[in-house]
Order: sequence, then C-alpha cells, then structure tokens
Amino acid sequence: MLKSKMLTVKSQKGATMIEYALIAGLISVAVIGTVTGIGDELNTVFGKITTALVGV
Repeated sequence: MLKSKMLTVKSQKGATMIEYALIAGLISVAVIGTVTGIGDELNTVFGKITTALVGV
C-alpha cells in the first residue's frame, strides 16, 4: 500500500515536470516568433531611415 502511494507521488511529479517543460517550450516558440516578426519590421524601418539619410 505504501509503495503504491509512493509510485503515485513519483508519477505526479513526473507529469508536473512534463507539463512545465511543455509550457516552457510553447512560451519559447511564441517568443521566437514574436522576435522574428519584430526583427523583420525593424529591418524595414531602419532600411527606410538609411535610404532617407543617404538622399540628404
């Protein structure tokens, strides 16, 4: 009986660790996607600024 309770606790800890890893992975994907999108927009803005300054 005690052994089965210990196994349940261990499996819950493992499940919790997997859940946290999945959440961290999803957050990482969201951050990478956002930074990539912002990076492209910043390149466009700085390109326009550079073009405007070269024409001056």
